[in-house]
Order: sequence, then structure tokens, then C-alpha cells
Amino acid sequence: MVNHQTIGNRAAHLSPHLSPEDLAALRENLREQRLFRQEQLRQIAAAPHAADPLLCRSAAQAEVRGKLAASACMVLADVEAALQRIAEGRYGSCHLCRRPVERERLMIVPQARYCARCQQVREAGR
Repeated sequence: MVNHQTIGNRAAHLSPHLSPEDLAALRENLREQRLFRQEQLRQIAAAPHAADPLLCRSAAQAEVRGKLAASACMVLADVEAALQRIAEGRYGSCHLCRRPVERERLMIVPQARYCARCQQVREAGR
């Protein structure tokens, strides 16, 4: 019982804007995303490769598969990192300003590392 209270208190301290129910729902969402991306990568890897890569169509298909795989890997890494932050009790804090990431933002993008303001600043700097 003490362990649950300690974990709950730590989570409440770091993410006061997220209820235990919110965290449970976000964790489940992230786990589902992880399974989806893992399956997506399996399907991309199992896709039949063209016999003649010199054909424009085959080359284009290979390029699209490569971009899809890279994107899926990137999202999977973000999802894994978010699950790790939950496990460590660090979930829901902006990586730049250290303020809480808005609950609404996390509900839409549960792997978000930045609050909306810092995300806008990062995107403006690109």
C-alpha cells in the first residue's frame, strides 16, 4: 500500500493537471500506438520488393516505403520515450520550460515532449 501511495504522490507532484485516470488512459493509448507502429514496421519490412529497382515506379515505391518506415520508427521512439517518462514519474512536464504540458495537448498527442508554447517556438526556429 505504501508503494502505491508513494508512486501516486510522485505522479501527482509532477503532473498535478493529470488525474490517475488520465495517466492510465494515456498509458493505454501509448501502448496501443506502440503496437500499431510495430505492426506497421513489420508490414513495411514484409512488403514484396520490386524485381527491377531501376524502374521509376519501383524506385518510387521503395522511396515511399523508406519514408514510411523512418516516420514509423521516429513515432515509435517518441512513444517509447513517453512510456519511459510515465514509468519514471517524469511524464507531462515540458522539456524546455519544465512547466506542465497542457492536459488537452497530451490527450491529443500523448507523446508530446513540449507545451504548446515551446512547441511553437521550436517550430518557428526551423
